[in-house]
Amino acid sequence: LYLISVLGNLLIICIVCADLHLHTPMYFFLANLSVLDICSLTNIMPKLLAILLSNNGNISFSACILQMQCYMMFLGIEFTLLTSMAYDRYVAICNPLRYTIIMNKKVCGLLAAASWVTGSIEVLPHTIVISQFSFCDSNVINHFFCENEALVNLACTDTSFILIMTVVEGIFITFTPFLLTLTSYVFIISTILKIRSKEGKSKAFSTCSSHLTVIFLLYGTLIGLYMHPETQDSTKSNKLPTAMYVVTLPLLNPLIYSLRSKELKGALKKALSRKLTF
Repeated sequence: LYLISVLGNLLIICIVCADLHLHTPMYFFLANLSVLDICSLTNIMPKLLAILLSNNGNISFSACILQMQCYMMFLGIEFTLLTSMAYDRYVAICNPLRYTIIMNKKVCGLLAAASWVTGSIEVLPHTIVISQFSFCDSNVINHFFCENEALVNLACTDTSFILIMTVVEGIFITFTPFLLTLTSYVFIISTILKIRSKEGKSKAFSTCSSHLTVIFLLYGTLIGLYMHPETQDSTKSNKLPTAMYVVTLPLLNPLIYSLRSKELKGALKKALSRKLTF
């Protein structure tokens, strides 16, 4: 699954870079999402595979903290990146005549850079606080990687501050991007409903259906992961939805976009049918 996910996302990146017809804001953000999926997978899967093959579950403290930071960082980047993609679809559908002016290369680059930088900076305070905790009772992480909640449960110091910080970060990292994405789609759906022809409605909806599918999968998984009553077995019950986010979503993203995008399918067929010349 790891290899298939990496190869699938690499294929998306290569096709978008190679085909000039795909040098548009939507596919620029899609290539960024594929890079992010590869980074997110590579943060966790190689170490997990090494543990399964060697039957040695040891990880150094610094490597564990780095893995936790990268997991949270990539999650934050994905939220902001999907918000940028929602804004792109909003401009394309609600303001099509000015689309090329508004979503120029500079704006797209700034939105993508802001997504990566914001997601990277927001998790630093959380990581610094957890790295200062004392872990004196147990060194066995009840998870398949260094997940932040699993680490906090091991701490023998007061964790009330980190719990407050988690709520605050959740508002900025999760709720704010979700609210902005929801706002964009309220305007998008309102505009689509005003289109009189069925063909026009279908065409408008098809331009954002892939993005909507990815958003539903991501937020649905995370709601199942974190929005549940706290119990003694909460960490144990989190493993399946976490695996869904870590492994399955990066695998599904290339499939969702390639199956629903005629331009991407056309570029893929063209690349596959092109004969090699030496």
